[in-house]
Amino acid sequence: MIKSSIRRKFRAEIGTVWGIVTNNAAYDWRSDIARIDMADDLHFTEYDNRGFPTHFTVTAKNPPAEYILAFENANIKGIWTGRFTALDSKTTQLDFTEEVEVRNPVMRLLARPYLKIQQKRYMRDLRSALPVSER
Repeated sequence: MIKSSIRRKFRAEIGTVWGIVTNNAAYDWRSDIARIDMADDLHFTEYDNRGFPTHFTVTAKNPPAEYILAFENANIKGIWTGRFTALDSKTTQLDFTEEVEVRNPVMRLLARPYLKIQQKRYMRDLRSALPVSER
């Protein structure tokens, strides 16, 4: 299993950050996603900009502290864990970890760098999605 983690602080209230990250119906702030189809409150499919699908299941949602997703596509399957910590009333720390099993042995070499790039992009996009007063 390959594991990749990222930690970032945002000058934003925890409820604001939680609301953006966990609202899968409002994904337009994400530069890597073309669309998300919601099956129900616990299941959704993300399509990247090439149309490649990844299926998600919400396995834990404990506002505003923890959000855990199981995910799977043709290449990988794994767990995404998001932990939200209010450092004070206007600062939120995010700790995101992905643990993946890669199905293609050749892709194992590229998986960790790819995850790091994706995590950094997600955090950049999230910062841009925050209200201007909280960036």
